[in-house]
Amino acid sequence: MSARTSLGRAVEIVPPHRPLIGAARPPGSKSITNRALLLAALAKGESRLTGALKSDDTARMAESLIAMGVSVEEPDTATFVVRGDGRLRAPEQPLFLGNAGTATRFLTAAAALADGPVVVDGDAHMRKRPIAPLVQALGRLGVEAETLSGCPPVTVRGTGHVAGGRVEIDGSLSSQYVSALLMLAGRADGPVDVALTGADIGARGYVDLTLAAMRAFGGEAEATGDGAWRVQPTGYRASNYHVEPDASAATYLWAAETLTGGRIDQGVAVDAFTQPDAAAHALIAAWPNLPSAIDGSQMQDAVPTLAAMAAFNATPVRFVGVANLRVKECDRLRALSTELSKLKPGLAVEAGDDLLVTGDPSLIGARVAVEIETYADHRIAMAMSLAGLLMDGVTILDPACTAKTWPEWWDVLASLGVELRFH
Repeated sequence: MSARTSLGRAVEIVPPHRPLIGAARPPGSKSITNRALLLAALAKGESRLTGALKSDDTARMAESLIAMGVSVEEPDTATFVVRGDGRLRAPEQPLFLGNAGTATRFLTAAAALADGPVVVDGDAHMRKRPIAPLVQALGRLGVEAETLSGCPPVTVRGTGHVAGGRVEIDGSLSSQYVSALLMLAGRADGPVDVALTGADIGARGYVDLTLAAMRAFGGEAEATGDGAWRVQPTGYRASNYHVEPDASAATYLWAAETLTGGRIDQGVAVDAFTQPDAAAHALIAAWPNLPSAIDGSQMQDAVPTLAAMAAFNATPVRFVGVANLRVKECDRLRALSTELSKLKPGLAVEAGDDLLVTGDPSLIGARVAVEIETYADHRIAMAMSLAGLLMDGVTILDPACTAKTWPEWWDVLASLGVELRFH
Protein backbone atom coordinates (compact mmCIF):
# COMPACT_ATOMS: atom_id res chain seq x y z
CA MET A 1 0.00 0.00 0.00
CA SER A 2 1.38 3.42 -0.91
CA ALA A 3 2.01 6.10 1.67
CA ARG A 4 -0.64 8.28 0.05
CA THR A 5 -3.39 5.67 0.18
CA SER A 6 -2.65 4.92 3.84
CA LEU A 7 -2.62 8.54 5.03
CA GLY A 8 -3.94 9.11 8.52
CA ARG A 9 -4.41 12.24 10.55
CA ALA A 10 -0.68 12.61 11.08
CA VAL A 11 2.69 11.34 9.92
CA GLU A 12 5.90 11.14 11.93
CA ILE A 13 9.06 11.43 9.87
CA VAL A 14 11.98 9.27 10.98
CA PRO A 15 15.31 10.93 10.15
CA PRO A 16 17.22 8.74 7.68
CA HIS A 17 20.64 9.48 9.26
CA ARG A 18 22.16 8.99 5.83
CA PRO A 19 22.32 10.81 2.50
CA LEU A 20 19.17 10.52 0.40
CA ILE A 21 20.28 9.10 -2.92
CA GLY A 22 17.92 8.10 -5.70
CA ALA A 23 15.59 9.39 -8.38
CA ALA A 24 12.36 11.29 -7.92
CA ARG A 25 10.33 13.25 -10.42
CA PRO A 26 8.49 16.42 -9.46
CA PRO A 27 4.95 16.69 -10.85
CA GLY A 28 3.99 19.01 -13.67
CA SER A 29 3.81 22.70 -12.92
CA LYS A 30 0.54 23.72 -11.30
CA SER A 31 0.90 27.28 -12.56
CA ILE A 32 1.49 26.25 -16.16
CA THR A 33 -1.11 23.45 -16.12
CA ASN A 34 -3.90 25.79 -15.04
CA ARG A 35 -2.88 28.41 -17.61
CA ALA A 36 -2.84 25.80 -20.36
CA LEU A 37 -6.20 24.34 -19.32
CA LEU A 38 -7.88 27.74 -19.54
CA LEU A 39 -6.25 28.77 -22.81
CA ALA A 40 -7.15 25.42 -24.38
CA ALA A 41 -10.74 25.93 -23.23
CA LEU A 42 -10.85 29.35 -24.88
CA ALA A 43 -9.56 27.93 -28.18
CA LYS A 44 -11.51 26.19 -30.90
CA GLY A 45 -10.64 22.55 -31.46
CA GLU A 46 -8.74 19.89 -29.56
CA SER A 47 -5.67 20.53 -27.43
CA ARG A 48 -3.53 17.85 -25.79
CA LEU A 49 -1.67 18.89 -22.65
CA THR A 50 1.10 16.46 -21.67
CA GLY A 51 3.28 16.43 -18.55
CA ALA A 52 0.40 18.12 -16.74
CA LEU A 53 -0.21 18.13 -13.01
CA LYS A 54 -3.09 16.07 -11.66
CA SER A 55 -3.92 17.46 -8.23
CA ASP A 56 -6.75 19.06 -6.28
CA ASP A 57 -6.02 22.50 -7.78
CA THR A 58 -5.98 21.39 -11.40
CA ALA A 59 -9.00 19.16 -10.80
CA ARG A 60 -10.93 22.23 -9.63
CA MET A 61 -10.02 24.05 -12.83
CA ALA A 62 -10.94 21.09 -15.05
CA GLU A 63 -14.26 20.53 -13.25
CA SER A 64 -15.17 24.20 -13.63
CA LEU A 65 -14.40 24.19 -17.34
CA ILE A 66 -16.55 21.11 -17.80
CA ALA A 67 -19.36 22.88 -15.95
CA MET A 68 -19.01 25.68 -18.52
CA GLY A 69 -19.45 23.36 -21.48
CA VAL A 70 -15.85 22.42 -22.28
CA SER A 71 -14.87 18.78 -22.80
CA VAL A 72 -11.91 17.76 -20.62
CA GLU A 73 -10.70 14.17 -20.74
CA GLU A 74 -7.82 12.53 -18.88
CA PRO A 75 -6.44 9.58 -20.89
CA ASP A 76 -3.52 9.05 -18.47
CA THR A 77 -2.00 10.38 -15.26
CA ALA A 78 -0.25 13.34 -16.90
CA THR A 79 -2.43 14.29 -19.89
CA PHE A 80 -5.52 16.43 -20.43
CA VAL A 81 -7.38 16.46 -23.75
CA VAL A 82 -9.43 19.65 -24.02
CA ARG A 83 -12.06 20.18 -26.70
CA GLY A 84 -14.17 23.25 -27.16
CA ASP A 85 -15.71 25.69 -29.59
CA GLY A 86 -14.17 28.74 -27.94
CA ARG A 87 -17.35 29.53 -26.01
CA LEU A 88 -18.06 29.31 -22.30
CA ARG A 89 -21.55 28.54 -21.06
CA ALA A 90 -22.94 29.90 -17.83
CA PRO A 91 -22.85 26.98 -15.35
CA GLU A 92 -26.02 25.84 -13.61
CA GLN A 93 -24.36 26.03 -10.19
CA PRO A 94 -21.63 28.25 -8.67
CA LEU A 95 -18.11 27.20 -9.57
CA PHE A 96 -16.49 25.80 -6.43
CA LEU A 97 -12.71 26.15 -6.47
CA GLY A 98 -11.83 25.05 -2.94
CA ASN A 99 -8.68 26.98 -2.00
CA ALA A 100 -7.24 27.04 -5.53
CA GLY A 101 -6.18 30.66 -5.85
CA THR A 102 -4.81 30.39 -9.39
CA ALA A 103 -7.98 28.82 -10.76
CA THR A 104 -10.20 31.26 -8.85
CA ARG A 105 -8.46 34.37 -10.19
CA PHE A 106 -8.22 33.06 -13.76
CA LEU A 107 -11.84 31.92 -13.93
CA THR A 108 -13.14 35.16 -12.42
CA ALA A 109 -11.75 37.00 -15.44
CA ALA A 110 -12.65 34.32 -17.99
CA ALA A 111 -16.25 34.27 -16.72
CA ALA A 112 -16.76 37.54 -18.60
CA LEU A 113 -16.79 35.41 -21.77
CA ALA A 114 -19.64 33.20 -20.55
CA ASP A 115 -23.14 33.61 -21.92
CA GLY A 116 -24.70 34.51 -18.58
CA PRO A 117 -24.03 34.93 -14.87
CA VAL A 118 -21.22 32.97 -13.20
CA VAL A 119 -20.57 32.73 -9.47
CA VAL A 120 -16.96 31.90 -8.57
CA ASP A 121 -16.64 30.63 -5.02
CA GLY A 122 -14.33 28.63 -2.78
CA ASP A 123 -13.91 27.19 0.68
CA ALA A 124 -13.53 29.08 3.96
CA HIS A 125 -9.85 29.73 3.27
CA MET A 126 -10.52 31.04 -0.25
CA ARG A 127 -13.20 33.35 1.11
CA LYS A 128 -10.47 35.16 3.02
CA ARG A 129 -8.18 35.69 0.03
CA PRO A 130 -8.48 39.11 -1.64
CA ILE A 131 -9.79 39.48 -5.18
CA ALA A 132 -11.12 43.05 -5.18
CA PRO A 133 -8.30 44.50 -7.35
CA LEU A 134 -9.18 42.06 -10.14
CA VAL A 135 -12.91 42.72 -9.82
CA GLN A 136 -12.29 46.47 -10.02
CA ALA A 137 -10.08 46.07 -13.09
CA LEU A 138 -12.72 43.97 -14.82
CA GLY A 139 -15.18 46.78 -14.20
CA ARG A 140 -12.88 49.17 -16.05
CA LEU A 141 -13.14 46.85 -19.06
CA GLY A 142 -16.93 47.04 -18.89
CA VAL A 143 -17.39 43.67 -17.20
CA GLU A 144 -20.11 43.61 -14.58
CA ALA A 145 -18.63 41.84 -11.56
CA GLU A 146 -19.11 42.21 -7.84
CA THR A 147 -17.85 40.90 -4.53
CA LEU A 148 -19.47 41.90 -1.28
CA SER A 149 -16.46 41.20 0.93
CA GLY A 150 -13.51 41.91 -1.36
CA CYS A 151 -12.95 38.15 -1.45
CA PRO A 152 -14.85 35.30 -3.13
CA PRO A 153 -17.63 34.64 -3.86
CA VAL A 154 -17.61 36.81 -6.99
CA THR A 155 -20.57 37.18 -9.31
CA VAL A 156 -19.67 37.91 -12.93
CA ARG A 157 -22.44 38.68 -15.40
CA GLY A 158 -20.89 37.40 -18.58
CA THR A 159 -21.98 38.63 -21.99
CA GLY A 160 -19.62 36.58 -24.15
CA HIS A 161 -17.67 39.71 -25.06
CA VAL A 162 -15.09 42.06 -23.57
CA ALA A 163 -14.34 45.46 -25.02
CA GLY A 164 -10.82 46.51 -25.84
CA GLY A 165 -9.13 49.51 -24.33
CA ARG A 166 -6.84 50.27 -21.43
CA VAL A 167 -7.06 48.82 -17.94
CA GLU A 168 -4.90 49.51 -14.92
CA ILE A 169 -4.45 46.93 -12.18
CA ASP A 170 -2.86 46.86 -8.76
CA GLY A 171 -0.71 43.72 -8.93
CA SER A 172 1.03 44.16 -5.59
CA LEU A 173 -1.02 41.46 -3.85
CA SER A 174 -0.83 38.91 -6.63
CA SER A 175 0.56 38.62 -10.13
CA GLN A 176 -2.38 36.31 -10.81
CA TYR A 177 -4.63 39.35 -11.23
CA VAL A 178 -2.40 40.53 -14.07
CA SER A 179 -2.20 37.10 -15.67
CA ALA A 180 -5.98 36.72 -15.50
CA LEU A 181 -6.48 40.01 -17.35
CA LEU A 182 -3.85 39.22 -19.97
CA MET A 183 -5.41 35.85 -20.86
CA LEU A 184 -8.89 37.40 -21.00
CA ALA A 185 -7.56 40.22 -23.21
CA GLY A 186 -6.62 37.77 -25.94
CA ARG A 187 -10.34 37.20 -26.48
CA ALA A 188 -11.38 40.86 -26.34
CA ASP A 189 -13.08 42.68 -29.20
CA GLY A 190 -10.11 45.00 -29.66
CA PRO A 191 -6.55 45.48 -28.44
CA VAL A 192 -6.15 45.74 -24.68
CA ASP A 193 -3.43 47.64 -22.83
CA VAL A 194 -2.82 46.26 -19.34
CA ALA A 195 -0.76 48.47 -17.02
CA LEU A 196 0.28 48.26 -13.39
CA THR A 197 -0.73 51.13 -11.14
CA GLY A 198 2.63 50.93 -9.35
CA ALA A 199 6.02 49.30 -9.61
CA ASP A 200 5.22 46.46 -7.20
CA ILE A 201 3.97 43.13 -8.46
CA GLY A 202 3.94 39.77 -6.77
CA ALA A 203 6.29 37.36 -8.59
CA ARG A 204 6.61 39.12 -11.96
CA GLY A 205 8.12 35.97 -13.46
CA TYR A 206 4.70 34.36 -13.45
CA VAL A 207 3.47 37.03 -15.87
CA ASP A 208 6.22 35.86 -18.22
CA LEU A 209 4.89 32.31 -17.85
CA THR A 210 1.45 33.59 -18.81
CA LEU A 211 2.71 35.41 -21.89
CA ALA A 212 4.65 32.32 -23.03
CA ALA A 213 1.57 30.12 -22.63
CA MET A 214 -0.60 32.63 -24.50
CA ARG A 215 1.83 32.65 -27.42
CA ALA A 216 1.83 28.84 -27.50
CA PHE A 217 -1.93 29.00 -28.07
CA GLY A 218 -1.73 31.69 -30.76
CA GLY A 219 -1.99 34.79 -28.61
CA GLU A 220 -0.09 37.97 -29.36
CA ALA A 221 1.14 40.07 -26.46
CA GLU A 222 4.15 42.26 -25.91
CA ALA A 223 5.57 44.47 -23.20
CA THR A 224 5.15 48.16 -23.97
CA GLY A 225 7.03 49.40 -20.94
CA ASP A 226 7.99 48.49 -17.40
CA GLY A 227 4.77 47.04 -16.05
CA ALA A 228 2.69 47.49 -19.22
CA TRP A 229 1.58 45.07 -21.92
CA ARG A 230 -0.48 45.22 -25.13
CA VAL A 231 -2.57 42.20 -26.07
CA GLN A 232 -3.99 41.80 -29.58
CA PRO A 233 -7.50 40.36 -30.06
CA THR A 234 -6.30 37.27 -31.91
CA GLY A 235 -8.22 34.72 -29.91
CA TYR A 236 -6.57 31.36 -29.24
CA ARG A 237 -6.01 28.26 -31.33
CA ALA A 238 -5.90 24.65 -30.17
CA SER A 239 -2.41 23.35 -29.52
CA ASN A 240 -0.46 20.36 -28.30
CA TYR A 241 1.42 21.66 -25.28
CA HIS A 242 3.93 20.10 -22.88
CA VAL A 243 3.95 21.27 -19.27
CA GLU A 244 7.35 21.47 -17.61
CA PRO A 245 7.93 20.04 -14.12
CA ASP A 246 6.98 22.15 -11.12
CA ALA A 247 9.88 24.26 -9.85
CA SER A 248 8.18 24.91 -6.51
CA ALA A 249 7.94 21.16 -5.96
CA ALA A 250 11.53 20.71 -7.07
CA THR A 251 12.69 22.93 -4.21
CA TYR A 252 11.72 20.23 -1.68
CA LEU A 253 13.87 17.66 -3.46
CA TRP A 254 16.79 20.08 -3.83
CA ALA A 255 16.49 20.80 -0.12
CA ALA A 256 16.23 17.12 0.84
CA GLU A 257 19.44 16.24 -0.98
CA THR A 258 21.28 19.28 0.38
CA LEU A 259 20.19 18.77 3.99
CA THR A 260 21.22 15.10 3.96
CA GLY A 261 24.27 15.42 1.71
CA GLY A 262 22.56 13.23 -0.85
CA ARG A 263 21.91 13.21 -4.56
CA ILE A 264 18.40 13.07 -6.06
CA ASP A 265 18.02 12.86 -9.82
CA GLN A 266 14.92 14.83 -10.82
CA GLY A 267 15.29 14.14 -14.51
CA VAL A 268 15.40 17.82 -15.39
CA ALA A 269 18.28 20.30 -15.34
CA VAL A 270 17.95 23.36 -13.15
CA ASP A 271 18.42 25.71 -16.11
CA ALA A 272 15.57 24.00 -17.97
CA PHE A 273 12.99 25.54 -15.63
CA THR A 274 11.29 28.76 -16.74
CA GLN A 275 9.43 29.26 -13.45
CA PRO A 276 10.70 31.92 -11.03
CA ASP A 277 11.00 29.54 -8.04
CA ALA A 278 13.92 27.83 -9.79
CA ALA A 279 16.04 30.78 -8.61
CA ALA A 280 15.90 29.20 -5.16
CA HIS A 281 18.28 26.45 -6.27
CA ALA A 282 21.38 28.60 -5.86
CA LEU A 283 20.31 29.60 -2.36
CA ILE A 284 19.50 26.03 -1.36
CA ALA A 285 22.93 24.93 -2.53
CA ALA A 286 24.52 27.53 -0.20
CA TRP A 287 23.15 25.90 2.97
CA PRO A 288 24.29 25.88 5.82
CA ASN A 289 25.61 29.30 4.86
CA LEU A 290 22.45 30.95 3.58
CA PRO A 291 22.78 34.73 3.18
CA SER A 292 21.73 37.01 6.01
CA ALA A 293 18.86 38.41 3.90
CA ILE A 294 16.79 36.67 1.27
CA ASP A 295 14.35 38.60 -0.94
CA GLY A 296 11.45 36.23 -1.49
CA SER A 297 9.29 38.59 -3.54
CA GLN A 298 9.96 36.85 -6.86
CA MET A 299 10.05 33.25 -5.57
CA GLN A 300 7.28 33.30 -3.00
CA ASP A 301 6.40 29.61 -3.03
CA ALA A 302 10.04 28.71 -2.33
CA VAL A 303 10.14 30.74 0.89
CA PRO A 304 8.70 27.98 3.13
CA THR A 305 11.37 25.59 1.82
CA LEU A 306 14.16 28.10 2.49
CA ALA A 307 12.73 29.02 5.89
CA ALA A 308 12.75 25.36 6.97
CA MET A 309 16.39 25.10 5.90
CA ALA A 310 17.21 28.36 7.68
CA ALA A 311 16.18 26.74 10.96
CA PHE A 312 19.46 24.76 10.80
CA ASN A 313 21.59 27.46 9.19
CA ALA A 314 24.86 28.61 10.70
CA THR A 315 23.66 32.22 10.97
CA PRO A 316 20.30 34.07 11.15
CA VAL A 317 18.34 34.66 7.94
CA ARG A 318 15.86 37.47 7.38
CA PHE A 319 13.27 36.98 4.64
CA VAL A 320 12.17 40.26 3.09
CA GLY A 321 9.68 41.13 0.35
CA VAL A 322 7.37 38.42 1.65
CA ALA A 323 4.29 40.36 2.79
CA ASN A 324 2.23 38.59 0.11
CA LEU A 325 2.71 35.31 1.96
CA ARG A 326 0.06 36.53 4.37
CA VAL A 327 -2.64 36.09 1.70
CA LYS A 328 -1.69 32.67 0.36
CA GLU A 329 -3.49 29.44 1.30
CA CYS A 330 -2.90 30.58 4.86
CA ASP A 331 -0.91 33.37 6.51
CA ARG A 332 2.39 31.66 5.78
CA LEU A 333 4.48 34.13 7.76
CA ARG A 334 2.44 33.44 10.88
CA ALA A 335 2.39 29.72 10.18
CA LEU A 336 6.15 29.47 9.63
CA SER A 337 7.04 31.53 12.69
CA THR A 338 4.65 29.50 14.86
CA GLU A 339 5.60 26.05 13.62
CA LEU A 340 9.37 26.58 13.36
CA SER A 341 9.32 27.87 16.93
CA LYS A 342 7.94 24.52 18.02
CA LEU A 343 11.34 23.08 17.14
CA LYS A 344 12.95 25.60 19.50
CA PRO A 345 11.22 28.53 21.21
CA GLY A 346 11.87 31.76 19.34
CA LEU A 347 13.53 30.03 16.39
CA ALA A 348 11.49 32.16 13.99
CA VAL A 349 9.71 35.45 14.56
CA GLU A 350 7.66 37.86 12.52
CA ALA A 351 9.31 41.25 12.16
CA GLY A 352 6.57 43.34 10.62
CA ASP A 353 6.09 41.67 7.25
CA ASP A 354 9.54 40.09 7.34
CA LEU A 355 10.35 36.66 8.74
CA LEU A 356 13.47 36.27 10.86
CA VAL A 357 14.80 32.74 11.35
CA THR A 358 17.63 32.71 13.87
CA GLY A 359 19.13 29.36 12.83
CA ASP A 360 20.64 26.74 15.15
CA PRO A 361 22.85 23.98 13.71
CA SER A 362 22.80 22.20 17.09
CA LEU A 363 19.21 21.19 16.33
CA ILE A 364 20.51 18.67 13.80
CA GLY A 365 20.17 15.27 15.42
CA ALA A 366 18.20 16.64 18.37
CA ARG A 367 14.99 15.04 19.56
CA VAL A 368 11.72 16.90 19.98
CA ALA A 369 8.13 15.80 20.34
CA VAL A 370 6.15 18.26 18.22
CA GLU A 371 3.03 18.19 16.11
CA ILE A 372 3.24 20.60 13.21
CA GLU A 373 -0.03 22.26 12.23
CA THR A 374 -0.32 22.66 8.47
CA TYR A 375 -3.30 25.04 8.26
CA ALA A 376 -4.62 23.05 5.26
CA ASP A 377 -1.61 24.44 3.40
CA HIS A 378 0.34 22.02 1.21
CA ARG A 379 3.51 24.11 1.29
CA ILE A 380 3.64 24.28 5.07
CA ALA A 381 3.29 20.47 5.19
CA MET A 382 6.00 19.76 2.63
CA ALA A 383 8.42 22.42 3.88
CA MET A 384 8.13 21.41 7.53
CA SER A 385 8.57 17.75 6.59
CA LEU A 386 12.14 18.74 5.70
CA ALA A 387 12.80 19.42 9.38
CA GLY A 388 11.91 15.81 10.06
CA LEU A 389 14.89 14.72 7.97
CA LEU A 390 17.24 16.23 10.56
CA MET A 391 15.34 16.03 13.87
CA ASP A 392 13.67 13.12 15.67
CA GLY A 393 10.06 13.48 16.77
CA VAL A 394 8.64 15.76 14.06
CA THR A 395 5.01 14.87 13.25
CA ILE A 396 3.08 16.56 10.45
CA LEU A 397 -0.67 16.90 10.94
CA ASP A 398 -3.13 16.57 8.05
CA PRO A 399 -0.58 15.11 5.62
CA ALA A 400 -3.30 14.70 2.99
CA CYS A 401 -3.27 18.47 2.37
CA THR A 402 -0.30 17.99 0.01
CA ALA A 403 -2.83 16.67 -2.53
CA LYS A 404 -3.42 20.30 -3.47
CA THR A 405 -0.32 20.23 -5.68
CA TRP A 406 1.64 17.01 -5.02
CA PRO A 407 -0.53 14.04 -4.04
CA GLU A 408 2.48 11.70 -4.23
CA TRP A 409 4.80 13.68 -1.93
CA TRP A 410 4.80 11.12 0.88
CA ASP A 411 5.26 8.27 -1.61
CA VAL A 412 8.28 10.12 -2.98
CA LEU A 413 9.85 10.48 0.45
CA ALA A 414 9.23 6.80 1.15
CA SER A 415 10.76 5.83 -2.20
CA LEU A 416 13.95 7.64 -1.17
CA GLY A 417 14.16 5.52 1.95
CA VAL A 418 12.57 7.82 4.52
CA GLU A 419 10.55 5.92 7.11
CA LEU A 420 7.10 7.40 7.64
CA ARG A 421 4.86 6.47 10.55
CA PHE A 422 1.23 7.28 9.83
CA HIS A 423 -1.32 7.39 12.63
